[in-house]
Amino acid sequence: DIMSGIGGAGTYSDGTVNLRPDIGGNLRDYTKNDREAWKLVEYIEEILSEHGMPEPKKEDSDQEEKLRRRAASLGARFFPIRQAHIGSDRAPAVISSFKEELEARGVSFRTETEVKDILIENSEGKGVITVEGEEIRAKNVVLAPGRVGIDWVQDLTDRLPLEADFAPIDIGVRVEVPSIIMDPVIDVNRDPKFHLYTKSYDDFVRTFCTNHKGFVVKEKYDGFIGVNGHSMKDKETDKTNFAFLVRTHLTEPLEDTTKYGKAIAQLATTIGGGKPIVQRMGDLRDGRRSTHSRIDRNPVQPTLNDYTPGDISMALPERAVIDIKEGLEMLNEIIPGVDSSATLLYAPEIKFYANHLKVDDGLQTSIPNLYAAGDGAGLSHDIVNAAATGILAGRSIREKFS
Repeated sequence: DIMSGIGGAGTYSDGTVNLRPDIGGNLRDYTKNDREAWKLVEYIEEILSEHGMPEPKKEDSDQEEKLRRRAASLGARFFPIRQAHIGSDRAPAVISSFKEELEARGVSFRTETEVKDILIENSEGKGVITVEGEEIRAKNVVLAPGRVGIDWVQDLTDRLPLEADFAPIDIGVRVEVPSIIMDPVIDVNRDPKFHLYTKSYDDFVRTFCTNHKGFVVKEKYDGFIGVNGHSMKDKETDKTNFAFLVRTHLTEPLEDTTKYGKAIAQLATTIGGGKPIVQRMGDLRDGRRSTHSRIDRNPVQPTLNDYTPGDISMALPERAVIDIKEGLEMLNEIIPGVDSSATLLYAPEIKFYANHLKVDDGLQTSIPNLYAAGDGAGLSHDIVNAAATGILAGRSIREKFS
């Protein structure tokens, strides 16, 4: 299970580390100033470097400025980021090194142990209860179940006095193009971040999780499938893939974005016969489904073998499909070739975000002695921000005893 275990989903991710406080969350929400937010990022970089993270790529300020100017001329934004790339094949070694140091400092790990509930006494967090009924008591508890724990956190907020807000959801596709098309941008940033607003609906669309010379992969969830991407340090393809996602907020009568996203993912899974749907960009524009014969003669061949040629407009909401087409057309003005007829689109790629638990400056929830951190608690969306929230929670607990 690539979503669970020590290191969580990050252990088997692409291992791209974005060294900014405002990508994958906003640390300023918790530090209240830029200086402290950047100090956290620097601290995380130092720790990861000690455990095997490669040196961040040197920045090319002239090329960054050209990309920013080009994006701005189209009403889009490009975010220059210092980035380090660990790689899916090397990330487990970094996590193992980190684990060994923690064990040497007296930290114990209980794997293969599922937590069922939070132990609450006198309206305070007092520990956890496992599925076997064992009570593990603690003076303070940190709720950090990772992305795989989103549904569990939702269940906790339904049953416990845990205050939370519904988070938005990102719905879209994974785009795959020849790597040569992305080379000029990758030379500036390995995981380039572009933010755009579409013409018809003024919806927010973004690029995410670029895997240069990487692979598209299938992800299995409870009741549906999805797609993602990864790249390795020691194994390359001649393709590059990235997520292209539409931000969706819901209001009354349905505010539960997770339920909405699952309904879309289940429909896409049904239409794809339990496999991701793949469609050529040209076929989507022409209003026809892709077929095996069209994919077979397509200049861009899929790096994922287990797929169903189809029509993503039958799987995703019409509004999202229009946003994707318009967004890629705009992105093509910045990166020529991403919108070509041969470009491959994989669906569904849906980013579920946990309900955002309400926390104070020390990351303590509305239940005293119960703290929150990371993606599963809705406080972050990437490696650096997840790590930073864990550090802030840990420091707050330490201050209680100092």
